[in-house]
Amino acid sequence: MPTTHQQVTFRGRLPAGFAALVVGVLTACGPSEHGDLPSPPATLAELAPPTMSLRVATYNTSLNDDAPGGLIRRLQGDDVHAGKIAAVLQHVRPDIVLLNEFDYDADHRAADLFQQRFLNRGQYGQSPIDYPHRYLAPVNTGLPSGLDIDSDGHTDGPGDAWGFGRHAGQYGMLLLSRFPLDATAVRTFQNLRWSSLPGARQPRQPGASKDWYSSDIWSQLRLSSKSHWDVPIETPLGRLHVLASHPTPPVFDGPEKRNALRNFDEIRLWVEYLNNTQDAWLTDDQGRQGGLPEQTSFVLLGDQNADPVDGGSIEHAIVQLLSHPRVLDYPAPRSTQGRIAAERAGGSNLTQQGDPDEDTGNFGPRSGNLRVDYVLPSRQFRVVNSGVFWPAPEQIGADWVTVSDHRLVWLDLQAENAPQRASSAGVAHGGDPTTAQTQY
Repeated sequence: MPTTHQQVTFRGRLPAGFAALVVGVLTACGPSEHGDLPSPPATLAELAPPTMSLRVATYNTSLNDDAPGGLIRRLQGDDVHAGKIAAVLQHVRPDIVLLNEFDYDADHRAADLFQQRFLNRGQYGQSPIDYPHRYLAPVNTGLPSGLDIDSDGHTDGPGDAWGFGRHAGQYGMLLLSRFPLDATAVRTFQNLRWSSLPGARQPRQPGASKDWYSSDIWSQLRLSSKSHWDVPIETPLGRLHVLASHPTPPVFDGPEKRNALRNFDEIRLWVEYLNNTQDAWLTDDQGRQGGLPEQTSFVLLGDQNADPVDGGSIEHAIVQLLSHPRVLDYPAPRSTQGRIAAERAGGSNLTQQGDPDEDTGNFGPRSGNLRVDYVLPSRQFRVVNSGVFWPAPEQIGADWVTVSDHRLVWLDLQAENAPQRASSAGVAHGGDPTTAQTQY
């Protein structure tokens, strides 16, 4: 079980005694492992100073293992990979963070070990960080379908799972929060069928008039390669719906583009959700129908496996979300090392159209570096700081980030109507929040 100590860090000047008051409010709620607690006795939003900010992040950690239980066994030891991921989190210190590619197990043993043995212990000179609230749930990756989804003549391979994976739970998700979750209101779309999405982009045989999937497989195939979550969190800025996902990479397929098309439609599910579609097809695993009500505050997190202009995704796959009227239009988080890494890698990086300062994935010369990891808040917020944590070789953390081919993306959010004050703009090189200048 995670520690019951509740560490709360607020950014900005606080009235005397405010931090102690908030800690008391949270402590009165008791510890939460999966968010299954009643609402706090007073809302944090009522207690928060008007200028406080909330740090939200997403991070593809690559903490996955090809063997069932492999991550658990690694975390029982002194796993260097896990230690460096923990060091990044301890250095950036997000209030809320989604971890992609963190293997799920039904007993939540890997999550327990990562929190107890790595996050709650200082790594590489960093201070421990405690997340008393978390959400994790089953995903489709590695979950057997009993169907020959990849048309290789077998039904038990990793490509035959509802989402590609060598064992159930591989490439899962873990949401960590310093603030309480409302488990009774969580919505998941793990079981939603791809064919139920209006206008679903059904893959077709190249040069033929027939579909790639048989009608039997198509009618059963799930849309989400992992899952889509809506997790409400009670934050000092009010109730925040975290929309979490990790669509399939738009590659590793053939000319039928089945993965690219699925990636597009996995992203489009969020578009329909933000449109507050009320049609019966949009029914979650809990049996509740419809999308996210208007005026609801949210932040969408995750490795979406789609770059706005480069890479193998279908055109406009991520743009359909970036341009949604409910999503805040703000300058993309940046680092200076993204450009340097792209220049050093060469290859397809040299012909890409996107700004390499915005890259979040370090994929080498063949695929090219891309912007694929996103923190997308609703228009109820404004961004006062942002960055892609990608330190220069001489900076702290440069060795930590090499254990994953993705970089952590973080934002500092304030309420849209919070008082503004002038400050120097810009984020320090490396996307390091400890050296960044505040943007107002």
